[in-house]
Amino acid sequence: MTVILDRPATTPRTLITPDLFDRLTARIAVDHPEHAHQADVIMEQALAFLATCAANPGAGLGPSDTVDIGWHTFILYTREYAEFCQRAAGRFIHHAPDDNPDDSGTGTGLAATIEAMEAAGYRVDPMVWPTAAECSSGKCNQCYAGCSDSPKKAVG
Repeated sequence: MTVILDRPATTPRTLITPDLFDRLTARIAVDHPEHAHQADVIMEQALAFLATCAANPGAGLGPSDTVDIGWHTFILYTREYAEFCQRAAGRFIHHAPDDNPDDSGTGTGLAATIEAMEAAGYRVDPMVWPTAAECSSGKCNQCYAGCSDSPKKAVG
């Protein structure tokens, strides 16, 4: 299985092969039927998020809860995920859960992740990312309540 990374960064779907994209979205639809209608959006945004992590090592960027579904799904395909990480980042992009989600000293706020994705040239889909205003007003619990790309927390 070959993972493609030589296409424009603003088209996250093209960061992997069409076959793998279809397999991942089908898996999301089966494992998360409540999100079946947006499986393609979830996977595209997860790929954009991961590519942004690759371009910003050590930034501690974290996904929204919905985008995390795409990341978890991709990780299940370990060979393809490892190959993607190597090609995109030159390293494995570890999924580091935040064991203390209420501790604002861990991870990066969702608004900073969205800003980094936009700076990398990706369109952020509001269907799967809460707005920065919602996040800062306390209407969501995702600012520090999830997983992040954290090489410092990497094991192995």
